[in-house]
Amino acid sequence: MKIVFMGTPEFAVPSLKMLLNYPGAEVAGVFTQPDRPKGRGNKLTASPVKQTALEAGIPVFQPEKIRKTGLEDLRELEPDLCVTAAFGQILSREILDVPRLGNINVHASLLPKHRGSAPIAHAIMTGDRKAGVTTMMMDEGIDTGDILLQEETEIGESETCGELTERLSLLGAETLRKTLAEMEAGTLKRIPQNHAEMTYDPMLTKEMGHTDFSGSAEQIRGLINGLNPWPCVSISCTEGPLKLLRAVCAEAEGVPGKILRADPKEGLVIACGTGAVRILELQAPGGKRMRAEDYLRGHSIL
Repeated sequence: MKIVFMGTPEFAVPSLKMLLNYPGAEVAGVFTQPDRPKGRGNKLTASPVKQTALEAGIPVFQPEKIRKTGLEDLRELEPDLCVTAAFGQILSREILDVPRLGNINVHASLLPKHRGSAPIAHAIMTGDRKAGVTTMMMDEGIDTGDILLQEETEIGESETCGELTERLSLLGAETLRKTLAEMEAGTLKRIPQNHAEMTYDPMLTKEMGHTDFSGSAEQIRGLINGLNPWPCVSISCTEGPLKLLRAVCAEAEGVPGKILRADPKEGLVIACGTGAVRILELQAPGGKRMRAEDYLRGHSIL
């Protein structure tokens, strides 16, 4: 089976690696986003998927918009199947019609919940107890195609988006493997989504990290953990913006946003609209991420 893979971030890498080792599969080409400026020097950097493909000797294509400049390249590859995972571009009907077996997408949510580009962050931010991955047949909508297989996992109380993303990337690769196996065996079923139960989440923005702590402790906990590693919730301190990287709910009350405790023994506790959050990890401007208690041994923020 000749496969073309489309993906960009680290989340997609385990799925690509699985395909490279799947018996009888030939990854004929990889489509990924163009190199983007990254880091303090704004140096053009290849996506994790591109790096993985090049290491494996797989041809890489990087159209700015695949529906406009990638169609002919895709047709020339003559794929039996296309697989996408966090590609970051919408596929037109012309693109979808190229592979004879269709297009399978690995999506990091339990569809129809959390359609959109940031499902993992929003699952944590909305207080979900479970997350998961869905393999689906792609159509022209945004995450609206028929469900193939789903796998779920519990979300830890203080688990961050970065940590959950890593776990789901591995779960996604395994779910994709099972999907291909069932497709080959002829046992794969397509289940239409219940669109009445769908939720659609917006893209993450820097503004989401600005909060007045007026929400409940559960909401603020989800916001802090869900926006780590980007854009992160921050509070002001004498050194500049202090990033809050991990939190749990705490039993305390006070004016929303007020720091109730900040010492090496009791840690950092901030009042919310109802309840409070205990900050487990943070990062000062120009510093490393560290336990809140360790930071407070050498700094005062009250």
